[in-house]
Amino acid sequence: MISAEDFLAAHPASPVRDDGAPDAVDADGTTRGPRQSVGAFGASRDGDVVRFARGARRAGKRRNGLGPGKRASGGFAYTPAEDPRDGEACKEAALRLLDAAPRSSGGLRGKLAERGYADDVIGAVIDRLVELRLLDDEEYARSVVRACVNRMMGKRGAILEMTRKGVDDALARRIADEAAVEGVFDDAAWELGRHVASRTRGKDPQTAKRRFWSAGGRKGHDPAVLRDVSDVLFQRHGTEGEEGK
Repeated sequence: MISAEDFLAAHPASPVRDDGAPDAVDADGTTRGPRQSVGAFGASRDGDVVRFARGARRAGKRRNGLGPGKRASGGFAYTPAEDPRDGEACKEAALRLLDAAPRSSGGLRGKLAERGYADDVIGAVIDRLVELRLLDDEEYARSVVRACVNRMMGKRGAILEMTRKGVDDALARRIADEAAVEGVFDDAAWELGRHVASRTRGKDPQTAKRRFWSAGGRKGHDPAVLRDVSDVLFQRHGTEGEEGK
């Protein structure tokens, strides 16, 4: 069972102003400006998070321990909801899931629904988590894009990965468009090309080219970008060769 203090230690609140903008932090760690903002319920965000987590902790104490009725999802054991309308139990489940791994609101919604909580109860919990900034779909989507680029994936692959993880399709496309403007997917394609070239050194150039195109397609790269990379890294005697075969 996760406590409020443990959750806050693992997910510290960022200092914010009343207008929602983060406070500036000096090089020595000194924060300039107010450290907390007043929330919708007249309390600081940190206080709201503590009360939110403590309420969930009290609910968790009532269900602590292993026993019959446990189920597994993705190798993770969980207890189905005893009462689909128990908001405190739903909070506890949400905090446990967020403590285990970052998630989008859509991904978290699916996990809570899997446990049997009512849709409106899930919606209220997620709305509160968003209000407390413990859920941020936009930042989560950007983190997924960064992970995709590290895996040398392209724009199409990143969009599919974001939506698979519960990010709204429109948001996923917007974040991917922003990343594409910055050139991160082009860089990933060139990195993939260099990786394939190093792995196929000494092999027939056409074999290397086919492997590159195959890998680029699986990773969701733009064919036009793959062609540019292929022409530079895998051309033979100045000829283009057969692409994509």
